[in-house]
Parts: sequence; structure tokens; C-alpha cells
Amino acid sequence: MPLPGGVTLIDLRPEDLRRAEPLSRLTPLPVRAVTLDAIEDGTHGLSAALGPLLVICERGVRSGLAARYLHADGLDARAYPGGVPALRREGGGES
Repeated sequence: MPLPGGVTLIDLRPEDLRRAEPLSRLTPLPVRAVTLDAIEDGTHGLSAALGPLLVICERGVRSGLAARYLHADGLDARAYPGGVPALRREGGGES
């Protein structure tokens, strides 16, 4: 899926994976690191001012749940299908 413009990526991956492969290497879009726990308990600190949110995780499983929680919080959020491997493929990198 091509990345839409004007979105903020929400990176759910653990810190070690974020450090090993920052999403900023794969896309010029703004990226925020947030844990699924913070999203579940409402302490994520995200707001509508960030624009639409596109949630991504390592394999595309947890991002759907996180997007539903954020949507319930009144935010425009959706999951990126396929996770980081799909993002790599979209950008022409290997998975």
C-alpha cells in the first residue's frame, strides 16, 4: 500500500527494533514511537493536531488493534497492512 501524504506514522515496534531500523530510513513522513500499552491505557499523548495517523508494527498484527483504540479516542487512525516488511517492499527495499 502506498503511503499517503500528510499522515503521521505511529511506530509500535519495541525500542530495539526502532533503533535497528528507524522508519525515517524508509519514509520522509513524520514518525512517533508509541507503545501499544500507552495506546490501550490512553496515555499515548497523541492528538488530532498530528493529522491522520497511520499505525505500523513489525508484522501488521498489533497495528489494527492500536488503530481501533486510537479511533475510539476520537483520532483519525488506521493500520498499515503488512507492517514494516510491507513498507520495505513499497519503498523498494528487501523484506
